[in-house]
Amino acid sequence: MLSSVKEAPQVEEREVAIPVDHRVVAGALGVPDEPLGVVVFAHGSGSSRFSPRNRFVAGELRRDRLATLLMDLLTPEEEQVDLVTARLRFDIGLLADRLVAAIDWLATQPETARLPVGCFGASTGAAAALVAAARRPDRVRAVVSRGGRPDLAASDLPAVRAPTLLVVGGADLPVIPLNERALPLLGGEGRLEVVPGAGHLFEEPGALEQVAELARAWFREHLTR
Repeated sequence: MLSSVKEAPQVEEREVAIPVDHRVVAGALGVPDEPLGVVVFAHGSGSSRFSPRNRFVAGELRRDRLATLLMDLLTPEEEQVDLVTARLRFDIGLLADRLVAAIDWLATQPETARLPVGCFGASTGAAAALVAAARRPDRVRAVVSRGGRPDLAASDLPAVRAPTLLVVGGADLPVIPLNERALPLLGGEGRLEVVPGAGHLFEEPGALEQVAELARAWFREHLTR
Protein backbone atom coordinates (compact mmCIF):
# COMPACT_ATOMS: atom_id res chain seq x y z
CA MET A 1 0.00 0.00 0.00
CA LEU A 2 1.06 3.59 -0.55
CA SER A 3 -0.30 5.03 2.65
CA SER A 4 2.67 7.37 3.05
CA VAL A 5 2.53 8.63 -0.54
CA LYS A 6 0.28 11.44 -1.72
CA GLU A 7 -0.29 11.57 -5.44
CA ALA A 8 0.83 14.77 -7.11
CA PRO A 9 -1.78 17.17 -8.49
CA GLN A 10 -3.01 15.73 -11.76
CA VAL A 11 -3.04 17.20 -15.21
CA GLU A 12 -6.43 16.30 -16.65
CA GLU A 13 -6.26 12.86 -18.26
CA ARG A 14 -8.41 11.52 -21.04
CA GLU A 15 -9.33 7.91 -21.60
CA VAL A 16 -8.02 6.60 -24.91
CA ALA A 17 -8.41 3.42 -26.95
CA ILE A 18 -5.24 2.06 -28.53
CA PRO A 19 -5.58 -0.38 -31.45
CA VAL A 20 -3.41 -3.48 -31.13
CA ASP A 21 -3.55 -6.52 -33.41
CA HIS A 22 -7.25 -6.10 -34.31
CA ARG A 23 -8.00 -5.54 -30.65
CA VAL A 24 -8.17 -2.47 -28.42
CA VAL A 25 -6.53 -1.77 -25.08
CA ALA A 26 -7.42 1.09 -22.76
CA GLY A 27 -5.15 3.91 -21.72
CA ALA A 28 -5.05 7.23 -19.90
CA LEU A 29 -3.23 10.09 -21.61
CA GLY A 30 -2.20 13.16 -19.62
CA VAL A 31 -0.63 16.08 -21.47
CA PRO A 32 0.58 19.16 -19.55
CA ASP A 33 0.96 22.58 -21.11
CA GLU A 34 3.92 22.84 -23.49
CA PRO A 35 5.09 19.22 -23.00
CA LEU A 36 8.75 18.36 -23.49
CA GLY A 37 8.21 14.65 -24.15
CA VAL A 38 5.86 11.75 -23.50
CA VAL A 39 6.49 8.70 -21.31
CA VAL A 40 4.69 5.39 -21.89
CA PHE A 41 4.23 3.23 -18.78
CA ALA A 42 4.39 -0.57 -18.82
CA HIS A 43 3.08 -2.03 -15.57
CA GLY A 44 4.31 -5.16 -13.84
CA SER A 45 2.74 -8.60 -13.74
CA GLY A 46 -0.88 -8.72 -12.67
CA SER A 47 -1.31 -4.92 -12.65
CA SER A 48 -3.02 -2.40 -14.94
CA ARG A 49 -3.08 1.26 -15.95
CA PHE A 50 -4.48 1.95 -12.47
CA SER A 51 -1.25 0.87 -10.75
CA PRO A 52 -0.92 3.34 -7.83
CA ARG A 53 2.86 3.30 -8.01
CA ASN A 54 3.00 4.08 -11.71
CA ARG A 55 0.31 6.71 -11.29
CA PHE A 56 2.34 8.42 -8.59
CA VAL A 57 5.45 8.51 -10.79
CA ALA A 58 3.37 9.70 -13.75
CA GLY A 59 1.99 12.56 -11.68
CA GLU A 60 5.49 13.68 -10.77
CA LEU A 61 6.58 13.56 -14.41
CA ARG A 62 3.62 15.65 -15.52
CA ARG A 63 4.61 18.30 -13.01
CA ASP A 64 7.88 18.48 -14.92
CA ARG A 65 6.09 19.04 -18.27
CA LEU A 66 6.29 15.43 -19.43
CA ALA A 67 3.14 13.90 -20.91
CA THR A 68 2.28 10.37 -19.78
CA LEU A 69 0.43 7.40 -21.22
CA LEU A 70 -0.62 4.73 -18.73
CA MET A 71 -2.05 1.75 -20.57
CA ASP A 72 -3.35 -1.74 -20.08
CA LEU A 73 -1.14 -4.29 -21.76
CA LEU A 74 -3.94 -6.85 -22.05
CA THR A 75 -7.54 -6.65 -23.21
CA PRO A 76 -10.26 -7.35 -20.60
CA GLU A 77 -10.74 -10.83 -22.07
CA GLU A 78 -7.02 -11.55 -21.90
CA GLU A 79 -6.90 -10.32 -18.32
CA GLN A 80 -9.56 -12.87 -17.36
CA VAL A 81 -7.49 -15.63 -18.94
CA ASP A 82 -4.36 -14.37 -17.24
CA LEU A 83 -6.03 -14.35 -13.83
CA VAL A 84 -6.37 -18.12 -14.18
CA THR A 85 -3.16 -19.01 -16.01
CA ALA A 86 -0.75 -16.13 -15.12
CA ARG A 87 0.77 -16.87 -18.51
CA LEU A 88 0.23 -13.71 -20.55
CA ARG A 89 1.86 -11.45 -17.98
CA PHE A 90 5.16 -13.21 -18.76
CA ASP A 91 4.70 -13.17 -22.54
CA ILE A 92 7.29 -10.45 -23.12
CA GLY A 93 6.92 -10.59 -26.89
CA LEU A 94 3.18 -9.93 -26.64
CA LEU A 95 3.61 -7.13 -24.10
CA ALA A 96 6.33 -5.51 -26.21
CA ASP A 97 4.04 -5.66 -29.24
CA ARG A 98 1.43 -3.70 -27.25
CA LEU A 99 3.98 -1.08 -26.23
CA VAL A 100 5.22 -0.69 -29.80
CA ALA A 101 1.61 -0.23 -30.92
CA ALA A 102 1.18 2.49 -28.29
CA ILE A 103 4.39 4.24 -29.39
CA ASP A 104 3.17 4.18 -32.99
CA TRP A 105 -0.26 5.41 -31.89
CA LEU A 106 1.30 8.40 -30.10
CA ALA A 107 2.88 9.42 -33.42
CA THR A 108 -0.65 9.78 -34.86
CA GLN A 109 -2.01 12.04 -32.12
CA PRO A 110 -1.73 15.82 -32.58
CA GLU A 111 -0.75 16.35 -28.92
CA THR A 112 2.14 13.90 -28.97
CA ALA A 113 3.15 13.33 -32.60
CA ARG A 114 6.27 15.49 -32.40
CA LEU A 115 7.31 14.60 -28.86
CA PRO A 116 10.30 12.40 -28.02
CA VAL A 117 9.23 9.18 -26.32
CA GLY A 118 10.41 7.58 -23.09
CA CYS A 119 9.43 4.22 -21.62
CA PHE A 120 8.96 3.49 -17.92
CA GLY A 121 8.63 -0.20 -17.07
CA ALA A 122 8.10 -2.04 -13.79
CA SER A 123 8.93 -5.70 -13.13
CA THR A 124 8.05 -7.70 -16.26
CA GLY A 125 6.88 -4.47 -17.89
CA ALA A 126 10.49 -3.29 -17.83
CA ALA A 127 11.49 -6.17 -20.08
CA ALA A 128 8.71 -5.23 -22.50
CA ALA A 129 9.87 -1.59 -22.41
CA LEU A 130 13.41 -2.61 -23.31
CA VAL A 131 12.24 -4.76 -26.21
CA ALA A 132 10.05 -1.90 -27.46
CA ALA A 133 13.03 0.47 -27.27
CA ALA A 134 15.08 -1.98 -29.32
CA ARG A 135 12.31 -2.17 -31.95
CA ARG A 136 11.76 1.61 -32.15
CA PRO A 137 15.25 3.11 -31.74
CA ASP A 138 14.32 6.26 -33.67
CA ARG A 139 11.34 6.99 -31.42
CA VAL A 140 12.35 5.87 -27.94
CA ARG A 141 14.93 8.25 -26.48
CA ALA A 142 15.13 7.01 -22.87
CA VAL A 143 14.10 4.06 -20.68
CA VAL A 144 13.64 3.74 -16.91
CA SER A 145 13.17 0.36 -15.24
CA ARG A 146 11.75 0.09 -11.70
CA GLY A 147 12.46 -3.23 -10.02
CA GLY A 148 12.69 -4.64 -13.51
CA ARG A 149 13.44 -8.02 -15.04
CA PRO A 150 15.85 -7.06 -17.87
CA ASP A 151 16.96 -10.69 -18.01
CA LEU A 152 13.64 -11.46 -19.72
CA ALA A 153 14.76 -9.21 -22.60
CA ALA A 154 18.34 -10.46 -22.70
CA SER A 155 18.55 -11.13 -26.44
CA ASP A 156 17.28 -7.61 -27.21
CA LEU A 157 19.52 -5.67 -24.81
CA PRO A 158 22.38 -5.08 -27.29
CA ALA A 159 19.88 -3.39 -29.64
CA VAL A 160 18.71 -0.93 -26.96
CA ARG A 161 20.34 2.36 -27.95
CA ALA A 162 18.22 4.58 -25.71
CA PRO A 163 19.91 5.68 -22.46
CA THR A 164 18.60 3.28 -19.81
CA LEU A 165 18.32 3.72 -16.05
CA LEU A 166 17.86 0.56 -13.98
CA VAL A 167 16.45 1.29 -10.50
CA VAL A 168 16.31 -1.52 -7.94
CA GLY A 169 15.65 -1.69 -4.22
CA GLY A 170 18.56 -2.44 -1.93
CA ALA A 171 16.51 -5.16 -0.20
CA ASP A 172 15.34 -6.71 -3.47
CA LEU A 173 18.15 -9.24 -3.36
CA PRO A 174 16.98 -11.63 -6.14
CA VAL A 175 16.57 -8.79 -8.65
CA ILE A 176 19.80 -6.84 -8.03
CA PRO A 177 22.11 -9.37 -9.76
CA LEU A 178 19.71 -9.64 -12.71
CA ASN A 179 20.12 -5.91 -13.27
CA GLU A 180 23.86 -5.99 -12.65
CA ARG A 181 24.32 -8.62 -15.34
CA ALA A 182 22.06 -6.78 -17.79
CA LEU A 183 23.79 -3.42 -17.49
CA PRO A 184 26.90 -4.19 -19.60
CA LEU A 185 24.76 -5.88 -22.27
CA LEU A 186 22.90 -2.68 -23.15
CA GLY A 187 23.76 -1.25 -26.55
CA GLY A 188 23.71 2.35 -25.30
CA GLU A 189 24.30 4.36 -22.16
CA GLY A 190 23.20 2.62 -18.97
CA ARG A 191 23.20 3.27 -15.25
CA LEU A 192 22.19 1.23 -12.21
CA GLU A 193 20.74 2.99 -9.15
CA VAL A 194 20.08 1.10 -5.91
CA VAL A 195 17.58 2.67 -3.49
CA PRO A 196 18.84 1.72 0.00
CA GLY A 197 16.47 -0.41 2.07
CA ALA A 198 13.75 -0.58 -0.56
CA GLY A 199 12.00 -3.81 -1.48
CA HIS A 200 10.64 -4.93 -4.82
CA LEU A 201 7.52 -2.75 -4.59
CA PHE A 202 9.25 0.31 -3.10
CA GLU A 203 6.64 0.51 -0.34
CA GLU A 204 9.05 1.85 2.29
CA PRO A 205 8.66 5.52 3.34
CA GLY A 206 10.32 7.77 0.80
CA ALA A 207 11.36 4.95 -1.56
CA LEU A 208 8.87 5.66 -4.34
CA GLU A 209 9.65 9.36 -4.14
CA GLN A 210 13.29 8.51 -4.85
CA VAL A 211 12.23 6.45 -7.87
CA ALA A 212 10.13 9.34 -9.15
CA GLU A 213 12.97 11.83 -8.76
CA LEU A 214 15.45 9.53 -10.50
CA ALA A 215 13.02 8.97 -13.35
CA ARG A 216 12.18 12.66 -13.63
CA ALA A 217 15.84 13.65 -13.87
CA TRP A 218 16.64 10.88 -16.37
CA PHE A 219 13.78 11.66 -18.72
CA ARG A 220 14.28 15.41 -18.43
CA GLU A 221 17.95 15.04 -19.38
CA HIS A 222 17.55 12.59 -22.24
CA LEU A 223 14.22 13.64 -23.75
CA THR A 224 15.20 17.28 -24.01
CA ARG A 225 18.61 16.90 -25.60
